[in-house]
Amino acid sequence: MKDDVTIINCQLINKAQALKDVSFEVKKGEIFGLIGPDGAGKTTLFRILTSLISADSGQATVDGLDVATDFRELRKHIGYMPGRFSLYQDLSVEENLQFFATIFNTTVEENYYLIQDIYKQIEPFKRRRAGKLSGGMKQKLALSCALIHKPVVLFLDEPTTGVDPVSRKEFWEMLKKLKTEGVTIVVSTPYMDEAQLCDRIALIQHGKILSVETPEKIIAGFPKKLYQAHSENNYLLLLEVRKNPEVKSAFMSGEYLHIVFNGEADETVPNLKEIGPSIEDCFVYLIEN
Repeated sequence: MKDDVTIINCQLINKAQALKDVSFEVKKGEIFGLIGPDGAGKTTLFRILTSLISADSGQATVDGLDVATDFRELRKHIGYMPGRFSLYQDLSVEENLQFFATIFNTTVEENYYLIQDIYKQIEPFKRRRAGKLSGGMKQKLALSCALIHKPVVLFLDEPTTGVDPVSRKEFWEMLKKLKTEGVTIVVSTPYMDEAQLCDRIALIQHGKILSVETPEKIIAGFPKKLYQAHSENNYLLLLEVRKNPEVKSAFMSGEYLHIVFNGEADETVPNLKEIGPSIEDCFVYLIEN
């Protein structure tokens, strides 16, 4: 199959869980990110696409299979790593992996090449109960179990939430390697910096898709000049700046205020400097407009 072949097609509404006319496509072999804060609808969308719950209306296909009518066959084609650790905590690392391989009528040895870079990091603890692993080790085990049957599409729901920065970096390195093996990856995250690591992203808020594009094009499409400012008391500065009728948007970003003006910049704002936008700036601007 060519890389531009659509492997996921989604047009869904789920009123009870606040998905509102969600529509997007994922191409074969890409890392596709769902970027948005907690409560945006990411987990609900993943549960629908993995056939765990049903949408109120609409249709979605994954690898050509309808998620509602072909769910038995679909589950052979996908791997799913939910946000909450859901493996058997009383089983050892080794037993969990063997169990999931058996469920899908395969063996650990058959597809070991897919997980070897991941599993070798936890193999020294293979006889330890899963519930006794650290957060990063649990993450690696869950990913290994999701991959052991060689899925076509891998769904990862906020896989790096609560994980230390080093493990987050290692995890994304693993995803890049999996992509080279031909696995299509759909990953959700509340971390805006992880958006830059995806081929394309969908910005989602309150169950609605705000934009679907490459990170570079989303940033390039930022329509205004963006400025940063700071003072000894950024909170008071933020309150003061927001009183200015010429300020279109102002919010805290790390140690700085990020400000968008309706017209010309107010040079009286302390330490004002024009900067390039980030994905977070684009996300905030889309929400406010």
